Amino acid sequence: MSVDFGLHPIDAIIVVVYFVFTIGLGLYLSRRHDTAEDYFLAGRKMVWPLIGLSLFASNISSTTLIGLAGDAYSTGIAVFNYEWMAAVILVFFAIFYLPTILRSRIYTMPEMLERRFNRTARTYFSGLTIFLNIVVDTAGSLYAGGLVMKLIFPEMPMSVTISILAVIAGIYTIAGGLAAVIYTDTIQALLLIVGSILISIFALDRAGGWENVVSQVSAHQLSLIRPIGDASVPWLGLVTGVALLGFYFWCTNQFMVQRVLSAKDINHGRWGALFAGLLKLPVLFIMVLPGTMAIVLFPELERADMVYPTLLFELLPVGILGLVLAGFVAALMSQIDSTLNSASTLVTMDFVRERFPSLNQHQLMRVGQLVTFIFMVLAVLWAPQIENFGSLFQYLQKVLSYAVPPVLALFLIGFFWPGATSKGAITTLALGTSGGAGLFLANEVLDWTDLHFLYIAPILFVFCALVLVVSSLISPERISEEAKEFVWSRKDFDAETETLRNEPLWRNYRVLSVLLLIATALVVGSFW
Repeated sequence: MSVDFGLHPIDAIIVVVYFVFTIGLGLYLSRRHDTAEDYFLAGRKMVWPLIGLSLFASNISSTTLIGLAGDAYSTGIAVFNYEWMAAVILVFFAIFYLPTILRSRIYTMPEMLERRFNRTARTYFSGLTIFLNIVVDTAGSLYAGGLVMKLIFPEMPMSVTISILAVIAGIYTIAGGLAAVIYTDTIQALLLIVGSILISIFALDRAGGWENVVSQVSAHQLSLIRPIGDASVPWLGLVTGVALLGFYFWCTNQFMVQRVLSAKDINHGRWGALFAGLLKLPVLFIMVLPGTMAIVLFPELERADMVYPTLLFELLPVGILGLVLAGFVAALMSQIDSTLNSASTLVTMDFVRERFPSLNQHQLMRVGQLVTFIFMVLAVLWAPQIENFGSLFQYLQKVLSYAVPPVLALFLIGFFWPGATSKGAITTLALGTSGGAGLFLANEVLDWTDLHFLYIAPILFVFCALVLVVSSLISPERISEEAKEFVWSRKDFDAETETLRNEPLWRNYRVLSVLLLIATALVVGSFW
């Protein structure tokens, strides 16, 4: 089918106004910080609505928007399993990990690994996170954004359009730090939600209502829980692979956790995390199901990547299109600003501060701004290579499946088992990384095996967990007092239980967690 991707002047003006507003807000916020804590963690003063909306906006990138609609069109709504699982994982994070990391006042998640194990673990995870953030996360978002911009401006090379987007996001991130990122993310999240709701309304109306969609789309495509042999999200891969990758993304990935680290206290951190989990549930209705409706509306699309752009330009009237397109650009910029800021934090606090301990807070902030600028330039230089990308949504998942299991073993086993040792951590990183590289070679390059990518992470995680346990038992160490701070304590949990007895139900995060889990179960049960 032929789609007109031309942009009306009114829509173009709306997008340009959004760009100007975002940059202006970032520059305004740049006047409010003068220390590393202000720049990297927004002075640790953020409240829960801002944290939750920023987490949501940073997660729903342009890659996600195109990927969710495209997967819903080609394989059905099972792609939503990644979204609802986030709510479950964030409950787990709020109960166990969040109090520890906020009380410790760390700047980065790799710093937690150093204080629990050793410097080697911190360096490894920091380097891996920087690589994944810049080369994988940013690359995927730039590609998705460039894809849509190429449709609107066919005469302009994709590398030029996405370089412009990277520079715009870089300007306010360099100037304003995490505070600018969170405040702009909040606006971007609201714009993204409104835009997605509008797409859903127009798509459902054009499709002739929900009953007409159900009558023309197979029950398999409208089912979340798939058979074990399913090519998209088999149920066993859901409860193992999706859960593990989700734990990495929400509980250890710096560019997500950094927002929680900025919380003014533990309560605001927890409420913000749970709020983000709640925001993930409507994604089924406003971002996934429109892709399913496109099966009825546009049955002859050749590429799944074209579903989201086609929904925008075929369904939305002038003015509304500009608003929703601004939401799409907002999602792209939110991903870029998040990765730039987190990568800068990691380089500054995990490497520069350790190498030059005499630097004061103001100097560290300036280093962070310089590093952000360097990463922005690298993103621009990387842009011409992005047109060579193939798959969108599963690309990131595949890379993570092979790369992160050693770190997941350290976080999960090391946090709940005090017997995990620093020597065991080094052995786990060495053997786990080698195992991941070997399995990648066998499964992806040489085709010796045909493992679903959602089974890769759990297989490697079990291997790494066994290595950590066995190597720790072979070379036992006495755990230090500092390391004990990063091991979960039942005593602390019970003490918190007593404290919560005096809290009103609406402030009790455990009550809120149960309600979130019930809401998640109802959504999943409705599309079982």
